[in-house]
Parts: sequence; structure tokens; C-alpha cells
Amino acid sequence: MKRIAVLGMPNTGKSTFFNRLTGSQAHIGNWPGITIDLMLGKVKLAEEVAEVVDLPGIYDLRGFSQDEAVVRRFLESTPLDLVLIILNTTQIDRQITLPIQVQQLSLPAVLLLNMVDEAARFGVRVEPKTLSERLGMPVLPISAKYGAGYHNAITAIANTLHQQDHAFQVEHLEKRLLSDQQLTPQIRAVLDGSVEMPLMLSDRLTSQLDRVLLHPVLGLPIFFGVMYLIFQAIYAIGAPIQQGLGNALDAFKSFALEPLLAPLPLFLKGFLIDGLYQGIGTVAAFLPVIFLFFLCMAIVEDSGYLSRSAFLMDALMERLGLDGRSFVMALMGFGCNVPAILGTRVMRSPGLRLLSMLIIPFSLCSARLNVFMFMSTAMFPAHIAPRVIFSLYLLSFAAALLTAALFKGKFSSQEPLVLELPPYRFPTFKQMLVRAWCEVKHFWFWSRRFIIFGVVAIWLLNNLPTNVPTASAQTLSGMLGQSLQPIFAPLGINPQLTVALFFGFIAKEIVLGGLAVIYSKTADVDLAGAIAQQIDWVQAYSFMLFTLLYVPCLSTVAVLKSESKSTRFALLSVAWSMGLAWIASFIFYQGARGLGF
Repeated sequence: MKRIAVLGMPNTGKSTFFNRLTGSQAHIGNWPGITIDLMLGKVKLAEEVAEVVDLPGIYDLRGFSQDEAVVRRFLESTPLDLVLIILNTTQIDRQITLPIQVQQLSLPAVLLLNMVDEAARFGVRVEPKTLSERLGMPVLPISAKYGAGYHNAITAIANTLHQQDHAFQVEHLEKRLLSDQQLTPQIRAVLDGSVEMPLMLSDRLTSQLDRVLLHPVLGLPIFFGVMYLIFQAIYAIGAPIQQGLGNALDAFKSFALEPLLAPLPLFLKGFLIDGLYQGIGTVAAFLPVIFLFFLCMAIVEDSGYLSRSAFLMDALMERLGLDGRSFVMALMGFGCNVPAILGTRVMRSPGLRLLSMLIIPFSLCSARLNVFMFMSTAMFPAHIAPRVIFSLYLLSFAAALLTAALFKGKFSSQEPLVLELPPYRFPTFKQMLVRAWCEVKHFWFWSRRFIIFGVVAIWLLNNLPTNVPTASAQTLSGMLGQSLQPIFAPLGINPQLTVALFFGFIAKEIVLGGLAVIYSKTADVDLAGAIAQQIDWVQAYSFMLFTLLYVPCLSTVAVLKSESKSTRFALLSVAWSMGLAWIASFIFYQGARGLGF
């Protein structure tokens, strides 16, 4: 099978083109020897099936960031049949370096000039034929967002790929690249007569919006107001869908699954229904909420507003030893902490990277969102629940800022921030759907193994020994919960919630599935009702606060260790998050009880 690598700078529409090219066939894979998750996909071009690898966005093959080092190692270790280079046409004068460097490496390539619709609006003119002759590769103008020029690009890619009778691998990459002094005249020679750039790119809409959204006083309140409205929308739309899906799963269990499995031994029947089905089904019912979350975040990120939030937060973050990029990575952690930590590779300063990696695990990831959506719905009125969830997001920021303030002296950095503010673009509806679908698919693909392991383990703990009542204090889970009560009782967290938290260290997705298993036979009511009978809203909020702040999942700890190359750093992150979670929950619970709640 032939292999194609997709190369480009950040914010060029590289991933948009990759998603259009591979569609639903894309998946996340770990590349051997590189220790990074890359987006992989397969596509049929003419009569050949090719594997497509979406590489991290980089600015220069000679750069010093971790992502740039990853791309260099990939090119040196991986045989390639074709390199697809994606450039933002409106910035072609600054991005032409990459295709020139690929040309120097003698790699077969196709150059795609993306965002031609924007370029025309800004007055940028390009002669693809002249550019192709000077670079020695096909050059095609496209709009990955709207599909303009897409079929011509696919034809050129297929033809170029068909011409390759063997794969190419780069040796001694850095030695073959030109120095800055050599590169400057070559850039001029390529651009002269083939590219016409206006003296200044102007976008009236972007300028007008930035006057409001980047206002020095109103900018941050507007940003948090937008985020609050997003969470309100997610809850308002997602909660009824989740409830409907949950009811459908319960109905399927009652009318189909239980009669089908009725002949099985009681122990095995309980394992399959109350263990696997109940636990996994409870988590699966929240997938529509996760889909809505990623749909909204796709709008925030792809519209250009995310980079502006980094600009707004940069002054505050700088005082804490961070910068605006750290804030963006923390926002990325709302989806999953793991790729957000990997994203710190764009930072060159070791101190800045380590401090950023220390705060990211406090981001309220989508797995925690499952738990909080359920608990807030179960314990709070409908008009209060979205505010409860939003308060947890604010507390996640507060925990990150406190962590940065306390540890900035240990991880110092003097790296300046260079931030690009792209023009505002609203993603198409199809783009948003594809992006959300890919994220949900990755979430489920990544978490299902942990969920299955967790719910099976908790069910066994709940039902062993077999000669005692299920989920009682005499079972293994009851003994485990009781043994940890001296630690968790001051926080208002009962033994059942303690067991769920214990397994939540493996993956936060297990917490909700674990609760479904733990409470499945303790009451003749639904899960929410069973929990509401045992705890009040103060205990529920203390539990959510602890879940927000305590040990990040096992995958996050593993990535912290691999990215920092330090076991001590990973242990520091675990110990600090555990300590902060206990202190915060203790202060809240004891304070609320002291006030009479």
C-alpha cells in the first residue's frame, strides 16, 4: 500500500482537507518510533488504495519545537510515495518555505493552495502554472472548506502517485536543507512574477468584530459569556436526548435482553445485564452530549475565536509564567487532556512546556462532563443544572491558575509569544458534523476498553463473595469503600461513590458506568433516583469537585511521563492534583455544612 503524508503550517486547513479526503475512514493511530498520535486514513485514488498520514502543523523543517522534530523524525524513518503540502494562499509569501524545503529533499510532492476564496477577496493573485514550473511539482488552487478545485486536486494527486514506482526516504535531512541566507534569494526567485500580494490584507468584518471581541475591558467577559451560553445550549439540547436514549436502552433491556438471557445462570445473567449492559449503556447514553460539545467547540476553534481567547488571556497568563498558548491547550483539554498535553510540543521552552502540562489535567474533559451532566441533572433543578456545570468549568480554570502561580518559580520561561490571528471564518455545517463525529468516534474508540474493564471489575467487586447481599458492606466493593472512608468521609463522599472514584483513576469514563453498576440493585428506581435517595446536593457537588480535580486518568499520567521524560514530574502532577482535590472538597463540604446546608 502506498503512503501519503499531509504537511502544512498550522491554520492552513490541512485537517479540513484531510477529513474531506478520507471521510469517515480516518482514525487515530500511534506511529511506531515517534511516540505521537497521528491521524490516519485510507483513500482509493484511481485504482490504488493509499494510506494518508496527517502530520502535526509546523512552520519550518529546521524548527526547534517538538512538533517540528516529530515531523523530521517521521520523514527520516518512514518511506513515502507522496507528500501533500497544504498552504494558506493568503499567506503564501510566508509559507512558501515548506514546499521549497520539500523540493530540496527530492520528495515527490503536490502543492495545494488552500483558501483561494479568501485570497481572491484579499486581492492575492497566484499563477499556479508558473509556480509549478519553479517548484517542480503540481500546484493546484483549492478551497478545502467548500470543495472548489477538489476534483482537479484529486486527479493530480492520483496521477503523481501513480508515477511513483518506489517509496522515498530522507537521509540526513537537516544537512540537506538550505540556510536562511541561501533560502531568502530562492524564495524571492520562486515568488517573483508568480505571486502578487497587496501591501496590506484587510478584512472589514474581522476588524469590526475584533473591536468588540478583543476589547481590553469587555473582551474577557464576552468570552466567558459565550462559553456560558454554549454550556446552556449543550445542556438544554443534550439532556432530553440523553434521557430519551437512556429510556430506549432501558426498554430494550426490559423487553428484549432480560427475556433472552432468562435461561442463563443467575450469576452470569447479572454479569451480562447489570454489569456489562448497564455500565456501558449508561455511558453510551451520554454520547449525544459529547457530540454536541465537540460540535460547539468546532465552531469556537474553526471560527478563529479560540486564538483570540489566547490573545485576551496572554497578559494574565504571562504573570503566571505561562502564555496564551497555554490557555489554548487548556481549552483543548476540554475535549481530552491527552492531545492537549501533546500539543505543548509547539513550545520551545522546557519550563513553559512543563508548567503548561501541569495545568492541563485540570481541564474539564469530556469524560468528566458525562459525570457532571448526570449528577447535576439528578441532584439539581433544570434551571440550576447548567450553572452548576459552568461553575465547574470556572473552577477548573481557577485550579489551573492557582497551580501556575504556585509552581511558576520552579518552571521558568522567557520564550516570547508569537500568535497568529486568522480572519473569522464560520465552518460549514458538514465540517462541524464531520469534526464532531470524528471526535466522538475517537472518544468511544479510546475509552471503551477502559469502560469495559472498569464496569466488569466493579461488578465483580459488587458481587463477590457470592454468599452475601449484592453491593453490601460485606462485598469486596463494600470493604474497599469502607476502608477508604477515613479519607473521604470528611468530604461527604460515601463508600459507593468512593469505589467509583477509585476506578476513575484508570479512566474518568468508568465513573459513570461504575455508578450504574454499583447502584443497579440497591433500589427499585432509576440510577438518578437511587443516588438522590442517599446523598444531598452538598455531597453531590463535593463529589463532582473531587472528580474535577483529582488524579488525571492513567492515559494522561502516561503521556505526562513520556512527554516530560520524568517519572518525578508525573508523580508531582498526581500528588498535587490529589492534594488539591481533597482540600477543595473538604473546604466546600465542611463550609456548606457549617452554614447549615
